[in-house]
Amino acid sequence: MAKNLTKVPQGKGEVRIIAGLWRGRKLPVLLSQGLRPTSDRVRETLFNWLMNDIVSANCLDCFAGSGALGFEALSRQAAKVVMLEKSPVVAKQLKQNLQQLKTQNGEIICIDTLTYLAQHQPEQPFNVVFLDPPFHQDLLNTTLTLLETHHWLADDALIYLESEKTLQNIDIPASWQLLKEKFTQQVAYRLYQKTGVAE
Repeated sequence: MAKNLTKVPQGKGEVRIIAGLWRGRKLPVLLSQGLRPTSDRVRETLFNWLMNDIVSANCLDCFAGSGALGFEALSRQAAKVVMLEKSPVVAKQLKQNLQQLKTQNGEIICIDTLTYLAQHQPEQPFNVVFLDPPFHQDLLNTTLTLLETHHWLADDALIYLESEKTLQNIDIPASWQLLKEKFTQQVAYRLYQKTGVAE
């Protein structure tokens, strides 16, 4: 499904940063099972949606994987991006990529996302949250609940949600308003905003 991966030797692929400080820069990605980087086209649409909000934002990438979303946010001058990644080998590659970019604004945490969200409290709530969990693993609804109930979201936070197109019954919190929604052949992607008012 990872159509935007360019196959290169030794079990690695690449993701390309679309715009910003590192426009055109290619970063290595491990070709691990279940890794499905957000396609260039979808990423371009997403960051067009976020154009007026990403600069100086405090961002959380809940299922970092390739780091495509987190590194794109950093390239577009987010103030801080925290990336959560469960796999030690994938997290190691993310850390190496962060070092290559020579930025102090990113942080890679090797941990299960649900464990982290349940057991920690943010130093400050996040303005932008990326949710692109592995498909078909029933992770989305629990993640949404933890983000809402454990106070991870700033007032008026923007939440990007990417899921398999066939997924039904997503438990969107009542205080989230759908701003944007698009579909590809296999993927549904949406942008929500926390309004602070349950409808």
